[in-house]
Amino acid sequence: MTLYDTIIIGAGPGGMTAAMYAARSELKVLLLERGAPGGQMNNTAEIENYPGFDSIMGPDLSMKMYEPLEKLGVENAYGIVQSVTVTADGTKQVTVEDGVYTAKTVIIATGANHRHLGVPGEDEYGSRGVSYCAVCDGAFFRNQDILVVGGGDSAVEEALFLTRFGKTVTVLHRRDTLRAQKIIQERAFENDKISFIWDSAVEEILGDDVKITGVRIKNLKTGDVTTKDFGGLFIYVGLDPMTETVADLGITDESGWIITDENMATNVPGIFAIGDVRQKDLRQITTAVGDGAIAGQGVYQYLVDNS
Repeated sequence: MTLYDTIIIGAGPGGMTAAMYAARSELKVLLLERGAPGGQMNNTAEIENYPGFDSIMGPDLSMKMYEPLEKLGVENAYGIVQSVTVTADGTKQVTVEDGVYTAKTVIIATGANHRHLGVPGEDEYGSRGVSYCAVCDGAFFRNQDILVVGGGDSAVEEALFLTRFGKTVTVLHRRDTLRAQKIIQERAFENDKISFIWDSAVEEILGDDVKITGVRIKNLKTGDVTTKDFGGLFIYVGLDPMTETVADLGITDESGWIITDENMATNVPGIFAIGDVRQKDLRQITTAVGDGAIAGQGVYQYLVDNS
């Protein structure tokens, strides 16, 4: 069985950066991913806040980050992680569906999933009008009325993207002001296709046997409930960390975010965490890349100190 110097779980921007730094330190690296390299970047239409690019498609940036890794000798494997355990001698074991990988260190870069509303109809109409990825599904809603739920950067950016397809795009937010960056807000306010519903929340997603037909909306200030017709619903109300498989390690806070020090190290020696899965305020591609660089160097230093 191969003993890797480090196994990186997750090939988002943080994971790929960590792999690059670790490989350049001549470590034996395994990058373990459950899908296409890039993580949430693949669900983003245009990225405008990454240094070096005025604008770049998320999938394109993903491939630009991934392509150099093979030349550096990074090994790749696909699998859904079941657990991460530590043996008596400190070796880390990463169990996937069809086997076990072992390493001296592990970098957890599993990211976060889009949070669900938890309302009636959401699960029933998943892939039948309810979506969490405008890039993936936007083209299915040409010339339809589209509702976007949320008020942060993702919600407003994807609302702008959806104007390429939808007849109208409505942004519904539970407050009376957006949380998105001002420049993004201004673009949305100036777009004739976009309108807003303030101080409101989705109570129920309605539909027929085929797809959604509308949404029941409650005004949180007045209590009034109205029903509006929509052909598509895109949900951007936050993220939940993907840490179920490492919960037994005792490295998370009460909400499931992984706690690290400034070197990306957890309280378990030899286990690091980076990117959106960490307990931190700002979750961006740039911060994930920074985390990855620190962790890639961190595992090298850990191995030197413990050799």
